[in-house]
Amino acid sequence: MGAVEQVERQSRLRIALGAAVVLVLVGLGCAVLFAALAPQGSSTAVAPSLPPTTEPVGIFVHVLGEVASPGLYELAEGDRAVDAVAAAGGFTRKADQAQLNLARFVTDGEQIVVPRVGAAPAAGGGASVPGKVNLNTADAAALETLPRIGPSMAERILAWRETNGRFASIEDLLNVSGVGEKTFEALKSLVTV
Repeated sequence: MGAVEQVERQSRLRIALGAAVVLVLVGLGCAVLFAALAPQGSSTAVAPSLPPTTEPVGIFVHVLGEVASPGLYELAEGDRAVDAVAAAGGFTRKADQAQLNLARFVTDGEQIVVPRVGAAPAAGGGASVPGKVNLNTADAAALETLPRIGPSMAERILAWRETNGRFASIEDLLNVSGVGEKTFEALKSLVTV
């Protein structure tokens, strides 16, 4: 290879290398220019989302009988009979505290009657209408005091209440497996909601 050819080759290599450097610089310049002229996204501060506050659901309970201030009281869901009695000002001196299960949970729309000492015990633990079993608050023992209701039927009533919620009317008893027209007729004057 001659000296002329070698000089020509080096010259072409320098030109190619120079062209590559110029292309890289032009590409970087275009990228910078494009970034500078591109519309900028607006940045907005996003407030951290706070967990929703779970305020207790208000329920209403009617407290009657031997309490300081009988009446309608708003309580929180999950409150117990003792809370309802406290809201009504507590027991009077004539109240038979042993007839009322103070530890049981109260339900919306319930009526609690605090009996007087010496009064006949109310079925269902002193809840609802005196002498009637409240289908929404009664336990198995209270249900078994009813005619035609044995342990298995009481459990089916409690299971229905657990699955479906409160009894809206006494006629909902007909939706419980095993409660037919005859059983319902025997119970309808002895139960309440």
